[in-house]
Amino acid sequence: MTDHSRDLVALQRRLAEFAAARNWQPYHTPKNLAAALSVEAGELVEIFQWLTPEQSARVMDDPGSAHRVRDEVADVLAYLLQFCQVLGVDPLAALEAKIERNESRFPVPDRPQGPAVGADRKTERPKRTGT
Repeated sequence: MTDHSRDLVALQRRLAEFAAARNWQPYHTPKNLAAALSVEAGELVEIFQWLTPEQSARVMDDPGSAHRVRDEVADVLAYLLQFCQVLGVDPLAALEAKIERNESRFPVPDRPQGPAVGADRKTERPKRTGT
């Protein structure tokens, strides 16, 4: 077990103890945790909703915005870790497996591609879904 895995297990244990002390375990079903995770991810999106790309890149420069971002990231991660614990999913192993699948699905192209590739030919790049 790596240090990161131990850290995640310790955080999951702490979250489980927090919920148990408040008798929240009956509400921590996969369905409820997935819904809560979605809500918290939406709250993170809300911070960026009307920002330009340039403004969004500088969001951490403002202490108030930075605090909100960190809080929402923590909420998303907390619900994700609880969700994984309830279902017995190792989040680091799942991520590693997904990265490996994506490396196979989307190999490095023979020639560099960027946003401008095909722009002069008025062709669209294929959309990638399910990454």
